[in-house]
Amino acid sequence: MGGARNAVWVAAGLVLGAGACYCIYRLVRGQRRGGRELGRRPSRSAEDLTDGSYDDVLNAEQLEKLLYLLESTEDPVIIERALVTLGNNAAFSANQVIIRDLGGIPIIGSKINSPNHSIKEKALNALNNLSVNVENQVKVKVYINQVCEDVFSGLLDSAVQLAGLRLLTNMTVTNDHQHMLSSYITDLFHVLLTGNGSTKVQVLKLLLNLSENPAMAERLLGAQVDSSFLSLYDSHVAKEILVRVLILFQNINNCLKKEGCLAAQPDFTKGSLFYLLYGEDCAQKMRALVHHHDVDVREKVTIPKF
Repeated sequence: MGGARNAVWVAAGLVLGAGACYCIYRLVRGQRRGGRELGRRPSRSAEDLTDGSYDDVLNAEQLEKLLYLLESTEDPVIIERALVTLGNNAAFSANQVIIRDLGGIPIIGSKINSPNHSIKEKALNALNNLSVNVENQVKVKVYINQVCEDVFSGLLDSAVQLAGLRLLTNMTVTNDHQHMLSSYITDLFHVLLTGNGSTKVQVLKLLLNLSENPAMAERLLGAQVDSSFLSLYDSHVAKEILVRVLILFQNINNCLKKEGCLAAQPDFTKGSLFYLLYGEDCAQKMRALVHHHDVDVREKVTIPKF
């Protein structure tokens, strides 16, 4: 399932519609081969592109002007508007390539250091859209540790935290960079248990990505998790949360069954996720969910056995 999913996701990041815009970009880039001109003073039109009334997809020349504006200005209003415009344009596969080739990823990435939370959020959103392209992930991954620190030390349920979680979720759709989150797994479960509904859903999306990888599933099982985690398996829990925690268990259980995934006698300490999922309390909750009123929930129930 993971391989097929990765293949579909990679294909989505390289949409065939990129051809026309990319040809424009190559033409403009060819005319400037004598030297990159990010250092020139942009025309007023660069700021005009950020005023919210310009709805067209930007071309390479406009993106270059906008990146220079973002790099050169200290006006927080202009920075935020430029990040929003770049983020919106990064939703298009052709512009994901153009922004990378213009050196835009580190320019945008530098703004996640901003003490201004709104600027930080907009920078994370732009990186999130850029990270849909697998080649861009190679450049975006340098920010993973800082994003994790911001997510787990920042304000709970904040826009910055959610933006960071969305970026981490995109960066873990494939297995390539998942190992970079290994030291933050306990923090993920803490945010899952303390956050509001929206935060819980976003953390679970990230955990589901990790749980499909046998190497990461073992690390998930070894994490120290508060026993209140089992309350997520109660029948009254919101469906969008309950279904995801049931799939989380399914994924982990499938990994356990894979040959060579874990040693024959796993050595997990008490208080670990392993002891919670494979204990009698969890088994009782699962047996109760077999009779849940929602068929989608019932279909996802797995009675734990080990």
